[in-house]
Amino acid sequence: MRDSKIRMLMPIFLLTFGLFFNIAIFQPVFDIGAMVMAGVMCVLIAYAHFVINKFFGNGDKFLVTFVSVLPVIGIAVLYRLNPSIAIKQVLWFIIGISTYISLVIVLPDLKRFMKFRYLYLVGTVVFMAMATFIGETRYGAKNWVDLGFISFQPSEFGKIFFVFYLASSLKDFKTLKSLIEPGIIVLVSIGFMVLQRDLGSAMIFAFIGIAMIFAATSKVKYLLASFGIGAVGAILSYFIFPHIRRRVMIWRNPWEYAQNESYQIVQGLYAMASGGLFGSGLGHGAPQYIPVRESDYIFAVIVEELGMIFAFLILIIYFLMFYRNIRSALKATSTFTSLLAVGFSVMIAMQVIVIIGGVLNMIPLTGITLPLISYGGTSMLTVFFSLGIIQKISEEATS
Repeated sequence: MRDSKIRMLMPIFLLTFGLFFNIAIFQPVFDIGAMVMAGVMCVLIAYAHFVINKFFGNGDKFLVTFVSVLPVIGIAVLYRLNPSIAIKQVLWFIIGISTYISLVIVLPDLKRFMKFRYLYLVGTVVFMAMATFIGETRYGAKNWVDLGFISFQPSEFGKIFFVFYLASSLKDFKTLKSLIEPGIIVLVSIGFMVLQRDLGSAMIFAFIGIAMIFAATSKVKYLLASFGIGAVGAILSYFIFPHIRRRVMIWRNPWEYAQNESYQIVQGLYAMASGGLFGSGLGHGAPQYIPVRESDYIFAVIVEELGMIFAFLILIIYFLMFYRNIRSALKATSTFTSLLAVGFSVMIAMQVIVIIGGVLNMIPLTGITLPLISYGGTSMLTVFFSLGIIQKISEEATS
């Protein structure tokens, strides 16, 4: 057993030191800081693996591997772009992985939390509405709140309350009447996101709601009705809100607006095309031409410098993580915990689909982070919290 755990860690350590050594050796002077960063990452990852496998070995044994590999890639690329940002991200990684471990250790049986339905409802509405009234606009979306000592995206915390609320309200589904209240909350949440011009989050909330309603009811007619309502809402939003029409117009013809509105899209496409299958090498690309490269467009940087094959392997990791998460949902001991696992799984998966689809110009671009890879403390903390809950569910399912 001990040998198998070491074998799982060795590829992660090799990847970590390989990426950071590659960065260090191509600097004018060998960058010792890059190797220190690699060492710190390996210590944190080894500690997380030790705690989860030693004391909580009944649950999913692969999830902790996924939550180790993805931040390694993200922090290495961030270090190549801006070492000071990478250091901040390491601090968020420490907070995130500590949250992940703490949830598994500290939380009692998750079924105890199903009774706080209206607390989750209030939390959802408060965090969804917050930026609408006291938020500030960044990159076209009014989705940030600055309290002076800290700035954050309220919708990231709203996702947590949203999933908990839907799980607690849908666990006792009996008739169509029991879907009215959660349906209203879903529409209100999406409405606030549209008002804040945070179209990526609006899509994510919509798919979380659809997935959880279908998981709770198992009725295709409700699934089709949800998609129908979503389609009508999208069409109405297109005609009501000028910024949505602008996003669609830029998506349909990015080259016409390459010098202004679609500059980011076009530069990302150029970067990925120049990277090809194997990339130009970490540190040998030209990511300085890509706007918002540390967060929204980090996938374009990865493709340019590490290649499309490496990027495809990242997508495989996301797929495997989604598969393991849904597996935990199917094995959950209660409807409430099963719905929690479904909600958080779809939340992370849709975040990946929406941002990568936007970067590849397959769908209109919306500014959100690539989970566990992009720079962003609020996003990393939210994802680690979600995965910690799923890890806890997998422990309960096999205990």
